[in-house]
Amino acid sequence: MVYDIHLDTFEGPLDILLHLIKKNDLEINEIKIAEITAEYLTYLDLMQELNIDIAGEFLVMSSTLIQIKARTLIPSNNEKDILEDDSLSFLKNRLFEYQKYKELGRLLSYKIIENSQIYYRPALPINKQDFVLDATIFDLVGSFRTALTRLPENIKEIMYQEIPIETKIREILDVLEGRQYISFNDILRMQETKTALIVCFMAVLELVKNKQIVAKQSELFSEIRIYRIYNKEE
Repeated sequence: MVYDIHLDTFEGPLDILLHLIKKNDLEINEIKIAEITAEYLTYLDLMQELNIDIAGEFLVMSSTLIQIKARTLIPSNNEKDILEDDSLSFLKNRLFEYQKYKELGRLLSYKIIENSQIYYRPALPINKQDFVLDATIFDLVGSFRTALTRLPENIKEIMYQEIPIETKIREILDVLEGRQYISFNDILRMQETKTALIVCFMAVLELVKNKQIVAKQSELFSEIRIYRIYNKEE
């Protein structure tokens, strides 16, 4: 059973790195390349296991990180080599620049949302004071990883039972009906097998992609809340 997920607005490899840096409460200048490389590869392996469409730039970044890690383990005493091949400094500069554009883009996106044609039912408002951050794909993947480890050992193996993704999409929308929101972790806890958990996660990604739900946080790495988006005519 294979589900391919193609997200039009899928974040790039620099997004993963920024996510991991913030997750580990680090500044860009404090990157621990060995730890970041290991976590980056873990995220990449999980996304590949889930058949999420991954662009070649993700693999290029993994190669770059491994190369930088290797050089830090075997430092060169040749000053010329250090000056000519300072890949880590180059990566940090890219992250600094990308972070600036990311923050500017976030501010502009709020303005777009405020003036968009998407409306919520009056009874289901998002508290903009408390939940102002959009949860990224990597926040969702992180919660999914945690839910995966919490499954009892006797049901961690995939049960070869077809669960249509459309079924899970309908289940998620039904759970949201009449509610202001639901915790993403609560949605994951409802799943009793690894197969159900994977299909549920895919369903959430599809709903986000199709702008039927939105994932919000009050602050980085806090609880993720899932809100349903209703069109004006609904």
